[in-house]
Amino acid sequence: MTRGLTRRNALKIMGAGMALPLGILALRAIPGLPEPVRWSGETLGAVSSMTLWHTDPKVARRAINQMLVEVDRLESVLSVYRDHSEITRLNLDGHLAQPSRDLVTVLDHSRQIAEASGGAFDPTIQTLWQFYSKRGLRSPGVFSAQDRAQRAAAVALIDHAAISASPREIRFEKAGLAISLNGIAQGYITDRITEILGNEGFENAVIELGETRALGATPNGEPFAIGVVDPLAPGFIAQDVLLRNAALSVSGGYGMQLDRAGTHHILDPATGQSANRLTQVAVTSPKAVWADALSTAIYVAGEAAAPGLLAGYPNSRAILWRNDGSTVAF
Repeated sequence: MTRGLTRRNALKIMGAGMALPLGILALRAIPGLPEPVRWSGETLGAVSSMTLWHTDPKVARRAINQMLVEVDRLESVLSVYRDHSEITRLNLDGHLAQPSRDLVTVLDHSRQIAEASGGAFDPTIQTLWQFYSKRGLRSPGVFSAQDRAQRAAAVALIDHAAISASPREIRFEKAGLAISLNGIAQGYITDRITEILGNEGFENAVIELGETRALGATPNGEPFAIGVVDPLAPGFIAQDVLLRNAALSVSGGYGMQLDRAGTHHILDPATGQSANRLTQVAVTSPKAVWADALSTAIYVAGEAAAPGLLAGYPNSRAILWRNDGSTVAF
């Protein structure tokens, strides 16, 4: 049974230009236990939050401020929205000397899932994003012959195998190539922040930086309940997913529209059009970086690909929403 979202969370979902939050954390006070300390903002274009529990709220607030510094540093590496980030400079020049360990690591994860998914997930999809960005939201609903030719040219440039990456240099082996790590960078940043907090002694936290990862459980020992929206009625919660020391990522085409033709933001690298085999995919996994990439890859590749993709990532599970409204779990 679905349940309604609060007005605040509905506004988060409908926020112009921002990605849909993948889940809604229901916060409630627990008698006799510490009150949660919460920060809300934006990370890589997505609605974000950090919720920490500590016996001393000042310690939690100080930790959040420290984590925001780390988030800012990681965005300066991985964000296509920043003019001087490492990924922006790489896309402009086609090569980057002495890349950060973070960029090399995320690229390695990206290429692994790209190979495993047969290209359903591909970090070089930025050329296609650029096509839709130039075309714009107010473009005609019908694609002209010129539109189709430009889109085909963008698709032809998508090729994760044309990236050469090492700690010394990242280089594109194909002219015109460009990458976007938006389908995996949020998971990586979520993992990084969660792991730092764990190393600093925090035992109870929920980090939602485009993806969600639970550190431990609630202070009373229960798993965190994260509400996943109904893809056919995104103003409502379809079901809760329980998390304990695990991550959740949800992919659905309802979050952002790219043009008047109804193209949504999860693009199929094979066709250049929106993926349409499913309406939503929710993946739980020990790491947010895995859940992030898997939810996108399965959404694009479809139900038949789910078991094989999940098998490559231990303790990962998925719930798929089909176009007829039914669901299936793997």
